[in-house]
Amino acid sequence: MNDLVKHIKYAFLSGVIIFVIMKTISVLMDGAFDFDLNLGIQFLWYMLYATVLYSANLSVYLFFDKKYGKEDYRVGRVVLVFMTTILVTLCAVFFLRIVKNVIVEGESFTVFFNEETPKNYIIPFVITVVVSLFFIAFYSFKALQDKKIKQQKIIAGTANAKYESLKSQLDPHFLFNSLNVLVSLIEEDTDKAQKFTISLSKVYRYVLEQKDKDLVSLEEELAFAKTYMLLLKMRFEDAIDCAIPEKVNNPEAKIVPLSLQILLENCVKHNVVSELQPLHISIVESANSLTVTNNFQEKKVLKNSSGIGLNNITERYQILSTRTISINQLKNEFTVTLPLLTKKASIMKTTTSYTNYENARKRLENLKGFYWSLFAYSIVIPFLIFINFKTSWNEHKWFFYPMLGWGVGLAFQGYEVYGKNKYFGKAWEDRKLEEFMKEEENNSNRWE
Repeated sequence: MNDLVKHIKYAFLSGVIIFVIMKTISVLMDGAFDFDLNLGIQFLWYMLYATVLYSANLSVYLFFDKKYGKEDYRVGRVVLVFMTTILVTLCAVFFLRIVKNVIVEGESFTVFFNEETPKNYIIPFVITVVVSLFFIAFYSFKALQDKKIKQQKIIAGTANAKYESLKSQLDPHFLFNSLNVLVSLIEEDTDKAQKFTISLSKVYRYVLEQKDKDLVSLEEELAFAKTYMLLLKMRFEDAIDCAIPEKVNNPEAKIVPLSLQILLENCVKHNVVSELQPLHISIVESANSLTVTNNFQEKKVLKNSSGIGLNNITERYQILSTRTISINQLKNEFTVTLPLLTKKASIMKTTTSYTNYENARKRLENLKGFYWSLFAYSIVIPFLIFINFKTSWNEHKWFFYPMLGWGVGLAFQGYEVYGKNKYFGKAWEDRKLEEFMKEEENNSNRWE
């Protein structure tokens, strides 16, 4: 019911606009305007024409939407819709002329058909071409934008899902490797294994508390690294040592949770750890990064690695920030540098960033659409003037109709692009907002 009322309003509004345009052209050309009964009758005929033509063309669009879907605007469909709307419009105009000339005015069918000429359909044909091209371009553009929006939502959803998946990997990954250590200790020293189990429960509590967070403070992560190193010392004793800062230089610095545990674990996993070849690890905080360094003494025999560790940290940083981790392997040294993040990101809370992107993208597409419309107007209108000049210039200068009608639409489109935000919309308040997302894209609202 609401859709019916909406379409009735659109049909009525179309009739009023066309009536005003046609009478304006008539006054400009003839210089006379009579406000009488005949004017009211003309207005009613315009309303009838507008209602019938609007309903006929609406039926065409609804039919093709149902057959192909609202988002499918391939070239074949566009051509078919365009040709069908022209054919339906001409048939509707032919029917309306029969109603007017034969039924209302009492003219016989013979006289009507004898006097009917193609010139009677030139104006409806031109108007239909212009209007059909406009609506096809509009709905094609809208369908394209809807498709892009859906694609961006999929990308945003995939990023969130991927991040959650990466975080969920930490739990079984950490437990699997810790149980391997525990098995080794049971075989070597049962008392040490018992102490290891108690310490492991404390460490695992931290894992459970932090694994669902995007970031944790550097101070918390360093404290956890010390606890984790106690577990490693219980197994390797003097074969391993690690220098960890007692205090952090920047209390606001944050880091991906459990990243230090993964790096320390990889040091043990990939290097020889023995009293003859002790493993030395150092953790150093600089201005905006944290560096973990160990002496590189690669194990000759290494079990197949799952590759979860470093890849996990790398991918989580890629999702959360524009800054990435640095991995540097020398002959005798292996270094991993983690960015320290201080600025809260909204990329994982995609609503704001995506809305900004959508608005900026819409502005850009509106600008492109206006330029294309202006280009088409400058080509089509002179062509129509040329046709009018060659066919019926002295009889009727009908090129005024599409020129004025399309010109009004172009003016509204230009206002939408250049004037609306500047004079009436609230967007003028943040006219410099992102410069079509340029600043937003550079800063990315991410952690730094």
